[in-house]
Amino acid sequence: MKRREFALGSALVALPGMLASPAWAQSGKGYTELKERAPVEAPAGQVEVVEFFSYGCSHCKNFEPMFSAWKKSAPKDVAVRMVHVGFQSSFEPLQRIYYALEALGQVDALHAKVFDALQAQRKRLNQPDVLFPWIAEQGVDRAKFEEAYKSFGVATKLRRAVQLQEAYQVEGTPALGVAGRYYTDGSMAGGFQRMIQLTNGLIEQERKRG
Repeated sequence: MKRREFALGSALVALPGMLASPAWAQSGKGYTELKERAPVEAPAGQVEVVEFFSYGCSHCKNFEPMFSAWKKSAPKDVAVRMVHVGFQSSFEPLQRIYYALEALGQVDALHAKVFDALQAQRKRLNQPDVLFPWIAEQGVDRAKFEEAYKSFGVATKLRRAVQLQEAYQVEGTPALGVAGRYYTDGSMAGGFQRMIQLTNGLIEQERKRG
């Protein structure tokens, strides 16, 4: 299923991921080099790695423990950031969850729990009347979360997320972008482990580039 066909209803069951365009898949390298460099936020001297994901994506849930472990052991010159994709307007509620958690410094504590609540417990966290009480149950100040969820700052993050996914030409999730130059996903790489291996190689390539 192509990304433009995604709908939140099906996403909450199992959002297909790891999709790639035919041209990229035919490259044989397991990754593609962008024709135009995507924006990066990492300071000079650091290599930025971006994980593109969705809370509604079953593949992202499965990839999360592997990527989390890799992120914790990443070298100091690697800057990691996460981008919740927004392939359609129906993705917005899940995007808002992530960026509200990020604004409150709660991603590390609740990231995996959101995946579990949506996909294992089938909680409709895309609905505020379900989400906000659930957030309070996790020990997060409900009023502060609601304020962040509805804030201009989070809305801005949503727009920037879409801009970055377009710059990287993301076709499915989970996917990884490296240094604004390279893109890979599970289909292109041939699996999650290979995604990580390729990312390590591309990081080293960027170090040599200087």
